[in-house]
Amino acid sequence: MTKHGNPPGIPLPAGWSQHARSATLHVISLAQFALAYTRGWAVNSRVARVRLKAENDRLRQQVAWLTEEIRIKDARMKRTAPQRRPHYVPAERMSILELRAARAWSLQQTADAFLVTPATIAYWMKRLDDEGPDVLVQIREPVNKFPHFVRYTVQRLKALCPGLGKVKIAQILCRAGLHLGATTVGRILKEAPPPKPREASRKAGRVVTAKDPNHVWHIDLTAVPIRGGFWTPRLPFALPQCWPFCWWLAVVVDHFSRRAIGFAVFPKRPSSLAVRTFVGKTAARIHATPKYLICDKDSIFWCTAFKRWCKRKAIRPRYGAIGKHGSIAVVERLIRTIKDEATRRIVVPQRQAAFRRELTSYLAWYNEHRPHATLHGKTPNEVYFRLRPANQRPRIEPRERWPRPSPCARPGTLIAGQPGDRFEIEVGFHDGRRHLPIVSVRRAA
Repeated sequence: MTKHGNPPGIPLPAGWSQHARSATLHVISLAQFALAYTRGWAVNSRVARVRLKAENDRLRQQVAWLTEEIRIKDARMKRTAPQRRPHYVPAERMSILELRAARAWSLQQTADAFLVTPATIAYWMKRLDDEGPDVLVQIREPVNKFPHFVRYTVQRLKALCPGLGKVKIAQILCRAGLHLGATTVGRILKEAPPPKPREASRKAGRVVTAKDPNHVWHIDLTAVPIRGGFWTPRLPFALPQCWPFCWWLAVVVDHFSRRAIGFAVFPKRPSSLAVRTFVGKTAARIHATPKYLICDKDSIFWCTAFKRWCKRKAIRPRYGAIGKHGSIAVVERLIRTIKDEATRRIVVPQRQAAFRRELTSYLAWYNEHRPHATLHGKTPNEVYFRLRPANQRPRIEPRERWPRPSPCARPGTLIAGQPGDRFEIEVGFHDGRRHLPIVSVRRAA
């Protein structure tokens, strides 16, 4: 102390004013080093109170840094003219109003915190319940919302292939790598809800269960109109169902894989011998004989000759109930599918060879490219030949904020690439036939 009571002066180096700003930064850096060293000792202390004090000190320092950071940013924004400041997006406006409700701020406090006027906040509150895609205040877009080009893809696929339902569209896109739920497709297409499934009827007697391909076959006959119907205006052509009014079609389908094994076209109702010849040639062509052959009790199958032939071939015939719908449901469903997706979409040829070519093309597409609901979106060929299903390959995820571990529409698969990938859809046609679409999806370049 001097005699006047003033503290002694600290001599400063010459030219110190030229390095004051650099010295300030060095002093702050050294102080931070000392604080970090001291806080590290306190955090490792055995005394809980000391550890809590160190954590409290660290949090206070963090708050002070964030406060200073916000002050600097706000000071820069305040220097910008209000009309030139960037506008908040609708989702940010909703977040501001949520924070205002949580902190019980007034209009003025909210406006001061986010550098807007109280009238702006009041206007946002007034427009809070508006509806529409371009409203002033919106909630954040959910991560499970598909972008617009996915909606366009589904609608274009429905326009190109109007015969496809929402389940079939979902299964086709799933096989191409884009996983959508059937309900999502239905919502996009704005279709009515699907009808309630009918209760399964109880089957009497023994039940034959297919365990492997070629274990159980189904066979049945149907008449396919050549010009759209059987009716003719005068006798005697109004009575017979034969060529040139219709073709008789025999179909064999494998129960396990739902694969169409073979077919035969007859100009008139075939005899039991013709059907036995057809089944024998089909078995020889694929080098397999079924253990069970399921059919109805038509006179072609319910006869001594057919039963003796089955016994010689080591085939056990099983018959459906007379007059009971669904007793041979597998082959009946295939026949209905053939008529809905093939014969009713074309002009059935009067030449037998031309009609056989049409059926060959359709059944090849059916076995290779058409997903089956009973097979959970797999194709008959994938199940029959035990191939890896296309709908279980890595998928495309068009939602860019979709979390990778989150599940997707069934069957759940991994994401190929990155979420948010854009894609291009290609629709081809099997053998150039417009009613046989082949859909593929690839990433956009």
